[in-house]
Amino acid sequence: MLKGKQTWMFANKPVILETGVTGGPFEANGEIAGDFDILYEDLWMEQESYEKAHRHLLEKAVELALEKGDIEKEQVQFFLAGDLINQISPTSFAARTNGIPYFGLFGACSTSMEGLALAAFITNYGGANYVLTGASSHNAAVEKQFRYPTEYGGQKPPTAQWTITGAGVALVAPNGSREGEYPHVVSATIGKVIDMGLKDPFNMGGAMAPAAVDTILAHFNDTGLGPDDYDLIITGDLGQIGRETAMELLKQKGCEINREKFNDCGLMIFKKDQPVLAGGSGAGCSAVVLYGHILNQMISDKYQKILLVATGALLSPLSVQQKETIPCIAHAVAIEYGMNS
Repeated sequence: MLKGKQTWMFANKPVILETGVTGGPFEANGEIAGDFDILYEDLWMEQESYEKAHRHLLEKAVELALEKGDIEKEQVQFFLAGDLINQISPTSFAARTNGIPYFGLFGACSTSMEGLALAAFITNYGGANYVLTGASSHNAAVEKQFRYPTEYGGQKPPTAQWTITGAGVALVAPNGSREGEYPHVVSATIGKVIDMGLKDPFNMGGAMAPAAVDTILAHFNDTGLGPDDYDLIITGDLGQIGRETAMELLKQKGCEINREKFNDCGLMIFKKDQPVLAGGSGAGCSAVVLYGHILNQMISDKYQKILLVATGALLSPLSVQQKETIPCIAHAVAIEYGMNS
């Protein structure tokens, strides 16, 4: 059901049956390493290129989600996923491997919640019995495309963020399709493209913060809810700069959120002593943090209701070279667990 201008309320509350989460060597030394299903020791992952390693990350995450959910890929109606590489080729090649009917998505780092919102919508209205959705990124592949190859040794400013190597996938199904308690997707607010005129590709957090704020306020306006209705509100991935900017913008608009309740996936995934400058980023960042760490915390009863707001900078190498500004977007999904759903 549409509520307000931008929000879907899922009356049937689709469930996340299982997840698959993979990561790389840097993530293996991070803050939430224990929440990954598989962590690889090197960036190559026995593949011939970083892009093929990227594809492998997603293929393995899909395989894990199906295996844990005891579901054959032939039982899945749709696969909704995307990444940051040109024409989302790693994801499309992974879709070639699994052979599931496929929607390729591009929302940059907002792709994870774009996919989860659509998966919930489809299953809520009887459009599928099972949907796989996810997002992925690979540090060496993405940095090579958007910035400089790591081997180049280019210096980055402190506003820059570190692209994570990882893939997160969720198996979404209608409520009641299986006995037991599972996380429920209760609503999704679809964001608008917001462009405040920033041009610096090394300050994604600052560019994306206004989009995150716009979607958070739209969610509250549409649903009648507020910060106190959630145990945790998480953006992904604003990093340190973007998080502070978002909190200040929210305060200016009369919406103060307690600092302890407002976190960011890019600040949760790595340890403070890891050299990631302003934090983590990448299409896989919010996917692995949600489908690994946060859902594990919900299942262990730390949180009952969370709002994850995934943000994306819709730039390309070509748009940067042509001195275009950076259009940004954010999609929010509310998830609850253990609330007698």
